[in-house]
Amino acid sequence: MSDSLWGYQPSSGHTAGADLIGYTVEATDGSIGKVDKHSDEAGSSYLLVDTGVWVFGKDILLPAGTVTRIDPKDRKVYVDLTKEQVKDSPEFDRHSQTEDPGYHAQLSAYYMAFRVI
Repeated sequence: MSDSLWGYQPSSGHTAGADLIGYTVEATDGSIGKVDKHSDEAGSSYLLVDTGVWVFGKDILLPAGTVTRIDPKDRKVYVDLTKEQVKDSPEFDRHSQTEDPGYHAQLSAYYMAFRVI
């Protein structure tokens, strides 16, 4: 089940190779920042979100499976999480954790707690 967290949902409208950098990221209760980097790598797809002043510059790594919809016209990515759930996610260090399997496991455990099975 956690493997599906690291891939885009078929209904999200994601197209492999699409450039999402600069898209606004919308939680279920408002904007949380902009996509700073993203990966389409199979089994390890994610969005790196720059939260700006909202969480005092904290970067957030969101597994691609949290994306519910991508709106290329409005340049927005919608995720199935609240702002609080994102804010409370495990701390991210962009210099060492993007590809760290241990960090991915930690994120999987955190975000899977919010998944409806």
